[in-house]
Amino acid sequence: MEIIQIVGLGLIVTILTLIIKEQKPMFAFLLAAFTGIMIFLFLIGKISSVIQVLEDIAQKSSINMVFLKTILKIIGVAYIAEFGAQIVRDAGQESIASKIELSGKVLIMVMAIPIISVIIETVVKLLPA
Repeated sequence: MEIIQIVGLGLIVTILTLIIKEQKPMFAFLLAAFTGIMIFLFLIGKISSVIQVLEDIAQKSSINMVFLKTILKIIGVAYIAEFGAQIVRDAGQESIASKIELSGKVLIMVMAIPIISVIIETVVKLLPA
């Protein structure tokens, strides 16, 4: 089970980080950041298989691929912003982490505008004139 490997790695690195943090705080941060990146890279294969399944379902159901790609981009921005904010937060920079999260939210809102526009147009067409 992959989750056991991920949690095991996380626990080992946490213990090492706590030990190293006393002597070399910069190395402790780099170890934690590197571990986060390794876990993220490990998950990329899983994410790509989920994306492939979603694309197959969308094609079979004749859903416009633009909508699916936009939603997947939104999800990607959310994950990347959260990941980046957590790394920056681990370095003790709460204000920068908050700004990364805010940037992610704004980018998500901008990317969602085409979908929101189509929903509004559809609702307006359904309303009696």
